[in-house]
Amino acid sequence: MSFAPDITELLARARSDLRMGVPVVLVGTDGQAVLAMAAETADAQRLADLRALGGTAVLAITARRAETLKARAYDGEIARIVLPPDAGLPWVLGVADPADDLKSPMKGPLIAQRDGNAALHRMAVDLVKTARLLPAALLLELSQAADFASKNSLTVVPAILAKPLLARSSPLHPVVSARLPMDVSEAGRLHIYRPEDGSEEHYAIEIGRPDRTKPVLARLHSACFTGDLMGSLKCDCGPQLRGALAQMGAEGTGVLLYLNQEGRGIGLANKMRAYSLQDQGFDTVEANHRLGFEDDERDFRIGANILKSMGFPSVRLLTNNPAKVTSMENTGIRVVERVPLKVGQTAQNRNYLATKAAKSGHIL
Repeated sequence: MSFAPDITELLARARSDLRMGVPVVLVGTDGQAVLAMAAETADAQRLADLRALGGTAVLAITARRAETLKARAYDGEIARIVLPPDAGLPWVLGVADPADDLKSPMKGPLIAQRDGNAALHRMAVDLVKTARLLPAALLLELSQAADFASKNSLTVVPAILAKPLLARSSPLHPVVSARLPMDVSEAGRLHIYRPEDGSEEHYAIEIGRPDRTKPVLARLHSACFTGDLMGSLKCDCGPQLRGALAQMGAEGTGVLLYLNQEGRGIGLANKMRAYSLQDQGFDTVEANHRLGFEDDERDFRIGANILKSMGFPSVRLLTNNPAKVTSMENTGIRVVERVPLKVGQTAQNRNYLATKAAKSGHIL
């Protein structure tokens, strides 16, 4: 009998710790171990305590952020920036967060490590990303890691077990479904799905009684608090949500998957950071890159897995995004037709839509 958390639960605990500003210990397969904390939630005292341990502290950032800062990313998708001896918390936040880049463009000289194993640094960045924080982590190599973690009551994450889970889409389980009459159709039903990894739940809105033997009209809709709820004019998300439901209601059947992947998978706080950068003159893709994210961090496999669990092997996909079609096909859902959904253009989002077409391949 054991009540100890498994690796999925350890990762959930580690994400929670990082969001609270609590460090975690990552342990590699070669005996290497590091103390890791999220740059965004670090405080001055913990930074001072980390420095007091001795050794060379580094700030791991993504190659996208390094490119903005003109720093070398010797480790592929990340760079390990050595903390200068006099660097305090403002320096750490200045490198991690692009909010004041235009006011203070000179961050360096930034010295990037190029020797040694960067696997744990890479995992730390992945962890803070999935915690919906800025993708930057403070790290310091540890000796006697087990004793250090025990003494300080820190979560220990073994890389050999964590790495496969970080690379895959978390398994989903149905929680409950119930009838939900809606404006577009009184024959509505809401299904709730919960991931094993403790992340946000996802929803499936089923209209009517779709025939599982025929391609169902379906849409993968990523949550957009600003567009779906607040009626933002900066994007076309709200009109797309309502337009898709209206089309399903008119046809009498359909499935809309409402996936909690706000801001193309970077979370609402980071999305608002991107909006702030857009106000400085950057487009949506440039803003994501300056923050250290890719153009699109969403995982459309989530939608495919929900469709499979509901018994839909093929779809007519309501989308302007070819990447969604490709993801469905690669995950075993046959897309027999891409159904355009061209609604919601405003004077305020015209440039945003143009960027989606030019840089993300959307068919508008």
